[in-house]
Amino acid sequence: MWSKLRQQIWEWRGVLITAPTVAGLTIALRFAGLFQVAEWSAYDQLFRLPPQEMADERIVIVGISETDLQTLKQWPIHDDVLTNLLNKIKEQQPVAIGLDIYRDLPVEPGHQQLVDLYKSTPNLIAIKKMVGGAGGPAVQPPPELEAPGQVSANDIPLDTDSKIRRHFLYISQGDETIESLGLRLAYIYLQTKGITPKAAAVNQDYLQLGKAVFVPFEANDGGYVRTDARGYQLLLNFRGPAGTFKIVSIMDVLENRIPSDLMRDRIVLIGSTAESLNDLLYTPYSSSLLGIPKRTSGVEVHANLTSTILSAALDDRPLIKTWPEWLEWLWILSGSTVGAIFSWQGRYKKGVAKFSPRRTAGMFSVVGGIFVVGYLAFLKGWWIPVVPPVLAMAGSAIVITSYIARTAGEIRQTFSRYLTDEVVASLLESPEGLRLGGERRKITILMSDLRGFSAVSERLPPETVVSMLNIYLGAMADEIVKYQGTIDEFIGDAILVLFGAPTKREDDAERAVACAIAMQLAMDEVNQKNERLGLPKIEMGIGINTGEVVVGNIGSDKRAKYGVVGSHVNLTARIESYTLGGEIMISEATLKDVGDILQIDGDFPAQPKGFNEPITIHELGGIGGKYNLRLPKQEDLLVKLKEELPVEYGVLKGKHLDGNTCKGSLVKLSIKGAELRSDNMLKPREDNIKINLLMGTDETPVSGDIYGKVLRKIKEGDGNYYIVFTNIAPEVAGLLNQIYHENVSAY
Repeated sequence: MWSKLRQQIWEWRGVLITAPTVAGLTIALRFAGLFQVAEWSAYDQLFRLPPQEMADERIVIVGISETDLQTLKQWPIHDDVLTNLLNKIKEQQPVAIGLDIYRDLPVEPGHQQLVDLYKSTPNLIAIKKMVGGAGGPAVQPPPELEAPGQVSANDIPLDTDSKIRRHFLYISQGDETIESLGLRLAYIYLQTKGITPKAAAVNQDYLQLGKAVFVPFEANDGGYVRTDARGYQLLLNFRGPAGTFKIVSIMDVLENRIPSDLMRDRIVLIGSTAESLNDLLYTPYSSSLLGIPKRTSGVEVHANLTSTILSAALDDRPLIKTWPEWLEWLWILSGSTVGAIFSWQGRYKKGVAKFSPRRTAGMFSVVGGIFVVGYLAFLKGWWIPVVPPVLAMAGSAIVITSYIARTAGEIRQTFSRYLTDEVVASLLESPEGLRLGGERRKITILMSDLRGFSAVSERLPPETVVSMLNIYLGAMADEIVKYQGTIDEFIGDAILVLFGAPTKREDDAERAVACAIAMQLAMDEVNQKNERLGLPKIEMGIGINTGEVVVGNIGSDKRAKYGVVGSHVNLTARIESYTLGGEIMISEATLKDVGDILQIDGDFPAQPKGFNEPITIHELGGIGGKYNLRLPKQEDLLVKLKEELPVEYGVLKGKHLDGNTCKGSLVKLSIKGAELRSDNMLKPREDNIKINLLMGTDETPVSGDIYGKVLRKIKEGDGNYYIVFTNIAPEVAGLLNQIYHENVSAY
């Protein structure tokens, strides 16, 4: 018997070793936070998959829309308008009124009437912002409502991806504990149904309303890892996306355009829905595979919390619950075990694996089953993580497949030496693939670089700089792959791309130009992501050149790379250096190769450093033919300054000043650049300069650098140049903006 057991253990050794090992590693990575964002994304999709729920008829939102703001022509709205609004709402006899508007200061006229209304409306609940809740300074409530305790907290906990998935029931600050707006309104409504809060039987620290027990959120619940769980938090069971609740506008109420019983015996929430007021938040319904994420107003988030509480207490609608950690560990171990068994069963006795459609289909079926289990559980109110078990299953399959498949040493060496799949495939299919050396070939080279990124990176933490680069490089790499370019290397924030190596195609130059335009167009999405993350806007310049170079394996027997060398690589870099942010410059050779389908917006002669003959560089505006892509026109209005701004500037050589400082003045200004008057000769399209403003009679330099590129001379014979700003320090950007708008308004 012992002999048979030993035999079974040996036969299944791969599963017995791999499954718990991979499961343990997955659990460790899970609690290190590596799967948190992916699990949040999967969780968000669970909200979007079920059919849309009906709106909660117990809640009505009075929204302050953009149309209302245009009509009222005032923000904040005057106290007399707010008094009139609240009186009209009171006439309909709602159960409770939640005022999701900060109102700590009078907004005359009509403040005394508003104070009188506060005192005569016991079911009106105002908001305050607690210090340390969702961040930011505290905002006090109306003092007339704070004294009788008609105040609630407006703080909302944000996840690190800036989304709302949970909410406070209570929040504490020092010795003060205060209910959130959503909970306070729910309390008032439930009291009319004979339901009052009490300690839960299962745990005296838990809140119970009716039969619903509100289990407080813990730091590692669901897909969360070491999240700040202070206060009494609850995972929100959202009703739906923005617009789910019944919303009427302020003007509809003020002008009696709503039914007379619309708000009777209901909860009324008053808050902003206007885009310009910026009380908008990302929720699970903001996740979208296509399109720009749509945000939900803060007043609707409060409505979702109120609805979550009421529905749980009155309708048995499930609250979002999570597994204990030990059960999640078993779930991950199960996934790891299934992956190990599927892979181990398909082995050959000699240890060589082969592809099995049946086994592969089985693996995909199991993955689908995990997501189905997660979806069905979610419908019952359970958040079961799906990413860790799927990754554990995949990890076990990979480990065992790697163990079974004896990959040749030469192939492993090849994969460690080359960057792209296309390069690797080309090398492996050629008997000469591993030899050092190369061949002469005509290719098209694309080089891109960010404008002013060095100055930006100096002001930001290294982690933030890396995040910005990853967003940028990821988006650019997607476009390059789409147009079948080969990324030769990333050089900091620069990218070197080859078209025609290792695989030569007839339309290499045409694809390179189309790829460059697509990359510039993709920068809008990159900057939208940066804006959502609070990161600065970035701009990119691109240079393209076509010529004969040497491509092949460069290096030694121990370490090599597939690369390109030749003067045309250097010329591409020189062409790129002439570009501004958003521009694409191409050489005469590329223009001839692509032909008349190109839209050329201009050209200029240049004498690149290191080259004896001058060349003509062409500014690309678009491409016709099958790609049909155009760059947007960039308008820049220069406004003459009433008083010239004295400046001092220096010319940059590489990343550093050449040592000479010159005086000049800005005579015109725009959002993107300026007209500089200088007695010194500057080189258009070549010189990059660093400018400092001089203020006061003693011309003291203003703190903060302005970086720019000399674009052109305004008029031959004078000393005025048009400078395009490539980077402006935040401390001086506001000053320039103020000066610009003051001078615009003067015309």
